[in-house]
This record gives sequence, C-alpha cells and structure tokens, in this order.
Amino acid sequence: MRIQFAPINIPMSRRIQTVAVCHWVFSFLFLAQCCLAVFVLLILTGYWYISAVYAVWLYLDWETPNQGGRRSEWVRNWTIWRYFRDYFPIHLEKTADLDPRSNYLFGFHPHGVLVAGAFGNFCTETTGFRKLFPGLTSYLCTLPFWFKIPFYRDHIMLAGLVSSAKSSASHILSREGGGNVAVIVIGGAEESLDARPGALSLNILNRKGFIKLAIKRGAHLVPVFSFGENELFNQVKNPKGSILRRVQERLQKILGIALPLFHARGVFQYSFGLLPFRKPIYTIVGKPIIVKQNHTPSNEEIEELHKKYVEELDDLFEKHKVQHGVLESDHLLFT
Repeated sequence: MRIQFAPINIPMSRRIQTVAVCHWVFSFLFLAQCCLAVFVLLILTGYWYISAVYAVWLYLDWETPNQGGRRSEWVRNWTIWRYFRDYFPIHLEKTADLDPRSNYLFGFHPHGVLVAGAFGNFCTETTGFRKLFPGLTSYLCTLPFWFKIPFYRDHIMLAGLVSSAKSSASHILSREGGGNVAVIVIGGAEESLDARPGALSLNILNRKGFIKLAIKRGAHLVPVFSFGENELFNQVKNPKGSILRRVQERLQKILGIALPLFHARGVFQYSFGLLPFRKPIYTIVGKPIIVKQNHTPSNEEIEELHKKYVEELDDLFEKHKVQHGVLESDHLLFT
C-alpha cells in the first residue's frame, strides 16, 4: 500500500483542527478505559480512600444520567469544539421553526461509526443550535453502559449527554413548560456495523419504542438526517451472515455496544488510521410531526405514527439529497 503523507506546509488552524479531532476520538474510544484504570490504580497504589470517596459519590449520584444529567455551558462552549467543527466541517440546518413551549424527540439518522454530527450539533454550541432554535435545550442520549464508568460518566454529562434508558428520555420529555429536546440515534449501535461511504441503509422498521414514548409524553417528533455521517470512515467488509458480522453481533449482545472495524486516516498521513476523513457533514432538522398525548396508545396508533415518521424522514432525505452530494437515483433503504 502506498502511503500518502500530509504536506509540511499546513496552516496552523488545520493542525489545531486535527488535534481537536484527536482529542475527540481518544475521548470516544479510549478515555473510558483510562478512567477505569485510574480508579483501579488508586486502590492498588495506596490511594484507596480517593476511590472510596468517589464510590460513595457514585452511589449517591447514580440516577443523575437518567434525570437530565449535569450539563456545563462552559464545557459546551470550549474553543476546541470550534476547531472540531471546522475539521469536517459540520453544519446544522433547520427546515421549520420549533415552538419552545413544547418538548421534542429528535430522531437522528444515520448512526455512522462515531456519530460525529450528533455530537457536534447537540453536545456543543458551535453550530448554532440555540440560535436556530431559541428556547430549546438539547440532550443527546447514549448507552447507559457509559454512565457506569467512574470519572468518565461525569465527563460526558458535562457536554449534555444523558442515558438512553427509557426513564431518562421520559424524564426530559415530561418536563412542564416545554423547551426540551431528547436526541435519540434511532438505528442504535447496531446500525454502525453498516456505516461506510455510500451506505443508505437505516435500521428503523422494528424500532418503535421511540414512537410509543413520544405519544405517552406528548412530545412532537422531528426527523433529523445527517448527510456525510457515513462518509467519515471506511469499514472492513462484514456482510450479514459473514463470520465477522456474526462475531460482531454476538459481542454486541454480550457487551451492549457494537464494535465496527473501521479505519480512515492518521495524523501525519492520509492512508490509514483512526481519524475521520475531512468530509463535510450537513445535519438537516426536519419539520415537527405533531403528536397528541395518550398514556395508553394502541398498537394501531403506534404503527400509524411510525409510518408517518418514516415517510417524513424519507421526504426530508429526498428533498435535500442532491444538494448534499447524493445522486438523484439513490434512495434510503429501511430495514
């Protein structure tokens, strides 16, 4: 394989952008393990009392990720996120105004490998969410597993991440006065196993729990499609039924998280590595689907709203695909 090295004469701003993305990738892939290692090492090296105090704190604070988390506007406005945004770059676009007196459930598609668009748009303030949707506060839901890891859980909550457990999203969407947005990546980690350039497959046909939740809480549904999300990484071929895919699916059931074998570029060369490609991301927020609250929705009501949601999502994609680099002949595949 011929290695393509990065040129020496790169503007300092681009170098800082690469550092910002390195920080993000490290935090996403390795920081949890480091935090757990620190917790254990404190015990093994005689500083057990620090871990003991934290363990008490963890016990007392256990439900916080299910109750809106503990966001920090200072962290969400770190300068490093601006460089992170500009690396791709990431753009947020709206198609309709949203009334801040209501609560909303944003369905984010597709998952991609590391959901860069969801993080950049809803866990930082660099793409202008507050300006585009004044009066609304976004909460990105992620796997409950991450909130069990010492220190790491506190770190990710500062950016506005909360647990994807039903009780967590329900807490956000049932707040009186409105103005809250629960952002759920509908395809889940399973969808990341199909994330590769050109992929247009969405795992949604059997995902109806978010529909039921929206009806029970009276939260309006908003489809969100992030163009470019699947273009950031290549992935080792793993067609359904292959040995690799079966192993990945088995590990997902055991661990609760997917393990896609992805690769893209490095820091000093463009041929291999774990950094994403510099591909633009355009996250389009669709128009709201008005939901009437019903604490005991019937299966027919759930099916009807789910069908309408899929239709609106498909329409959102079709209206914006050519503008954002997708061929006219390409269409979404719902599985």
